[in-house]
Amino acid sequence: MDTISAKIDTRLYRTEITSASGNVLISDEPQQLGGKNLGLNPTELLASSLASCTLITLRMYINRKQWNVEEINIKIDFERDSERNCTSFTRKIEVIGEIDDTQRQRLETIANSCPIHKTLTHSIEIKTTLI
Repeated sequence: MDTISAKIDTRLYRTEITSASGNVLISDEPQQLGGKNLGLNPTELLASSLASCTLITLRMYINRKQWNVEEINIKIDFERDSERNCTSFTRKIEVIGEIDDTQRQRLETIANSCPIHKTLTHSIEIKTTLI
């Protein structure tokens, strides 16, 4: 189980997030929403999780196959439609290196198999307890 801890004090919307391994990052809201824009907002963090997981999964696969890929770039667009109660991610991946169409198709399949992609496309259960 991965555990994340977070805390917020009286500084508007500045949230300190700590991983079990001790890594720390700051999340905040933009100034126009009352924050100080000190870090990624929660929506950006969610899209970042998909982006980084996709890239790491692709790099692991490419390295195992020993394909000649120098760089992988990704752009995630996140859109929430409140009226339809639907969220949409658009993921665009650029692979820089020597790969053919068959390899390119395989990488698309691998991207769709990253753990965060699977989490976001399957049922999610959130249990909340106030302590």
